[in-house]
Amino acid sequence: MDRCQNTNFIEKHVPKNFFKKEVWEALPLNIRKLFMNVPLAYIKDMEEIRLRTYKPLMIGVGNKDFFIGKTGDITPHISQSYIVTKSDIEKTYQLITDYSVYALEEEIKNGFLTIKGGHRVGICGRAVLNKRQVKTMKDISGLNIRISKEKLGISQGIMSHLVENNEFHNTLIISPPQCGKTTLLRDIIRNLSNGMKNLNFSGFKVGVVDERSEICGIYQGVPQNDVGIRTDILDACPKAEGMMMLIRSMSPQVIATDEIGKKEDIYAIEEALNAGINLITTVHGKDMEEIMRRPNMNHLLLQGVFKRIIILTNQPKVGTIRSIVDGTNNKVLASYSLEERRHDYVS
Repeated sequence: MDRCQNTNFIEKHVPKNFFKKEVWEALPLNIRKLFMNVPLAYIKDMEEIRLRTYKPLMIGVGNKDFFIGKTGDITPHISQSYIVTKSDIEKTYQLITDYSVYALEEEIKNGFLTIKGGHRVGICGRAVLNKRQVKTMKDISGLNIRISKEKLGISQGIMSHLVENNEFHNTLIISPPQCGKTTLLRDIIRNLSNGMKNLNFSGFKVGVVDERSEICGIYQGVPQNDVGIRTDILDACPKAEGMMMLIRSMSPQVIATDEIGKKEDIYAIEEALNAGINLITTVHGKDMEEIMRRPNMNHLLLQGVFKRIIILTNQPKVGTIRSIVDGTNNKVLASYSLEERRHDYVS
């Protein structure tokens, strides 16, 4: 079977951390062979692998797309790229579901699966409906393997802005897509949960609502990412409902979630704050001005709910911290010139 063939190639031929074994095992044998010839510089920074039926095989590196050639090289020409077949899609789908599609229907109906290692696979195809709700997916036409990259310690340098006198300040991370916000959020959660001797706090009870299974990367009930020793996780649960469940049952001191914005999210946040629970979350956007134009977010920001606002950018590279702002008075607590950003916390 594909899963059993050439699985030791990574350990023997590719430097550690250049290719995730779990991702390798999710690919059919013929596509694995192509990746044997992809330059290691691309493998090292690869963020996603895209398979679309009868379209070029592509990888995402640094927010750019690259075509994989018929021999595994990187090519700028579609005519020279490897064209994904229907069989490639079917074999990959069998591998990521471990040949048990029906057992995973609850996940599949959300449009993605989390595989071992915390990597998420987005799924496109024909939606099968039951009473106007998606029951499952069939006739799969596209798969997007998003490679999880855990980077322990990247939040060390900013934690002193977030925790003072054993108190965590409500924090909002503003970031354009694919700028490292979830990676940074995950490491902040880990530090909050474990505690930090240099900041003189022993750790908070953290409740995570991981609606899209990106923060913790739970696989078969086990988080594949390190989110700390005092962390409780609701996986694949809607944010608003999950926050209320945590408040009622897990007595968290801090609730963490990703990508807020809906009216029901704001209501749940206010309920958490009224219960004396602190919050860390993220929102898509390029700056404060853009976020303030959204009525729901404007409401929270004008109230000074978030005492710390971290703004990320992808200049000069993904994950750069542009500034850390005091949300109560808009004072910039830390900012980084382009040269200083080359030594940013999120790499």
